[in-house]
Amino acid sequence: MRVAAIDCGTNSVRLLIADVGDQEEFTDVERRMEIVRLGQGVDRTGRLAPDALERTFGAMRSYRKLIDQHGATATRVVATSATRDAANRQEFADGVREIFGVDPEVVTGAEEAELSFTGATRGLLRLSPETEMPQGPLPPYLVVDIGGGSTEFVVGSEHVDGALSVDIGCVRLTERHLRDAGDPPSAQALRALTADIDAALDRVEREVPVQRAHTLVGLAGSVTTVAGIALDLPAYDSERIHHSRVSAEQVHDVTRRLLAMTHGDRAGIPVMHPGRVDVIGAGALILDRVVSRFAFSQVVVSEHDILDGIAYSVA
Repeated sequence: MRVAAIDCGTNSVRLLIADVGDQEEFTDVERRMEIVRLGQGVDRTGRLAPDALERTFGAMRSYRKLIDQHGATATRVVATSATRDAANRQEFADGVREIFGVDPEVVTGAEEAELSFTGATRGLLRLSPETEMPQGPLPPYLVVDIGGGSTEFVVGSEHVDGALSVDIGCVRLTERHLRDAGDPPSAQALRALTADIDAALDRVEREVPVQRAHTLVGLAGSVTTVAGIALDLPAYDSERIHHSRVSAEQVHDVTRRLLAMTHGDRAGIPVMHPGRVDVIGAGALILDRVVSRFAFSQVVVSEHDILDGIAYSVA
C-alpha cells in the first residue's frame, strides 16, 4: 500500500510517501521538509498569521503534486501545537481540504505523543543488538519530540505507558525569551529560558514515569541538528545522524556553544538549516535540560518520528 503522511507543525511542514508491505515493512518513496513557521506569533496573538498560512499552503500545494505523481492511495494530514492553539484554525482546515481533499486532524498532545512514539520506536525494536547497536537500545524508552510549539514526552516499550505534551517548543520559547535578548542572548534571558523549561520538566516528572526509562530517544530538527554538530558533519547527512548516539557531554558542549554564538555564527554551521538558525538555541537547551534532569548518559537520535507514525496509522 502506498500512503502519504503530512505533518504540519509549528515550524515545518513535512511529507512522507511510503510503501507499506504485508508485514508492515516500510520503504520510503519520498521525504520532504519545508520550514514555513506556521506558528509565527501564535503564542502572543492566539491566531495563525495570514502570511504564515500562505507559506504553509504553498508548501502543501507542492506536496499534493508529489502525491499525485507517485500515486499514493491514502493520505492523512495531521496538525499539531500551533494549530491547536489558534482561534482561526478553521482557515487552516479549509485550505488543507481544498488542497488535499481531506480534512486535517488537529491532534491532541496525547495523540501527538502516541504517533511520535510509534514512528520512533518501530525501527529501534527491529534493530539487531549484536550487529547494529551492541549496547542497546534497551526499553523502556523515553521518547522526547522537541517541536516548534510543544515538546512531547512518552515512556513505553512496545506500547505507551505514559505521555505528556508541554508548551516548550523551540519557536515558542524563542519568541518568549530570545527574540529581543541580544545577539548572543543575555545571561538574564537565558536564566528565564532555563527556568521556563525546568518548570515544564517539573510537571513531566510528576506525570510521566520517566524513572522507568533506560534509553532516551530524541526526535525532530533541534535534536538532529545538535547531533550533526556533535558529529562534526561537513553537511547534513540523515543516514549518519539516524540512530547515532550523542553523549551527555556532547549535548552540553554543543548547547553552550550555540547559546554563546551570534546569529551569523550559527548560520555558518554546515549542518544548520537556514530556518533553524534563530530557534536552535532554545531547542538545544530543551534537550540539554532533559539530559541533565533525568540523568541520561546519552541520547539515541532518530530521524523517524511523528511523520512515520502518521504513515503507519494510515496503513
